[in-house]
Amino acid sequence: MYTFKDLEKYLDSILVREKIPGFDCKIYHKGKEVFRYFNGYSDRENQIKMNGEEYYYIYSASKPITCAVALHAFEEGAFLLHEPLWWYLPEFRNCMVKEKQPDGTEKLVPLDREIRIQDLFSMSAGLNYNCESEQIKEVIAKTNGRAPTREVIKGIAKMPLEFQPREDFCYSLCHDVLACLVEVATKTRFQDYVKKVIFDPLGMDKTTYRINDEILSKMMQQYRYNFETGKADLVGKKNDYIFGTEYDSGGAGVITTMDDYSKFAYAMAHGGVGMNGSRILSKSTIDLMRTNVLDGKRLKTFRSWNSNVGYGYGFGVRTKIDQGLGGSLTSIGEFGWDGAAGTLISIDPDRELAIVYMQQMLNPLHEVTHPRIKNLTVLALGY
Repeated sequence: MYTFKDLEKYLDSILVREKIPGFDCKIYHKGKEVFRYFNGYSDRENQIKMNGEEYYYIYSASKPITCAVALHAFEEGAFLLHEPLWWYLPEFRNCMVKEKQPDGTEKLVPLDREIRIQDLFSMSAGLNYNCESEQIKEVIAKTNGRAPTREVIKGIAKMPLEFQPREDFCYSLCHDVLACLVEVATKTRFQDYVKKVIFDPLGMDKTTYRINDEILSKMMQQYRYNFETGKADLVGKKNDYIFGTEYDSGGAGVITTMDDYSKFAYAMAHGGVGMNGSRILSKSTIDLMRTNVLDGKRLKTFRSWNSNVGYGYGFGVRTKIDQGLGGSLTSIGEFGWDGAAGTLISIDPDRELAIVYMQQMLNPLHEVTHPRIKNLTVLALGY
């Protein structure tokens, strides 16, 4: 019999210690739901308690879905990973690259190598995460706030790269571009393709890329942790990474519930097969997804984040490759990612273990809370 008393105790403590207004956590192990616990407020100001049916912006926890979708398209033969990106998105053929000069200034130089599709998965294409760039703002203005995905990506291609492809790692808009690549390669709008190959097969009928009044009414209030005051400030239900009404954000656009997102987590932990028996990916593809592809300078840059020490980076996910450096109780090959408001997905296919944790507070203390949640889960399961 599993006992999760220590995990419950810790989760309750973060309501006070980390000022998180409310949370939800669900764990699957070997095909069964073994833990579900939520507490706190979905709306602190109006004293509305969590009920477990809240909607969330999961921000960058969207990226594992996007990469799984892109790998599904890869399985279908839509593209190969080593192919040049410009074969599908021609605007990326002649990008300019920032080059630092001996006097500290920068000049723009041409590409000396092609961006490959795999570089998008691994954040090695040289893109940045400047969502306020003039190129993106121009598309938003010209389209009266619609910001169609294809047009935004053309704007992103005009932004100078931070480095030559595969020269370094930079957390960036790579997965937004990847979503557009999928759209072009499959000749299907990205959100429609995701619905077809992931959401519908797994029964994720509450998951979407579009906000509406009904979802807003059920969405958990969004807060931002204020490091100066040590409090969580109410900031409203807006996602700045969704640039317009027609933009399918592969990097941060998914809006979902705990029950729905955990269906995706379950499938990834069980060889690509959902709890309803539907397959979304092969086991071989999931093993590819959690294979580290970084080395040298790229790996060093990736590990400059405390939460990534002991991990490598695969196809849109951190993947544990060093037990000692990782300093946690999860096993080698455990993989996942998190989001700007605190959502965590952690998958261990070897143990058939899936952990999903959700909250809605920007500036969350990922490196403090998430490893503890994973450690306490492993201990509760007797590993």
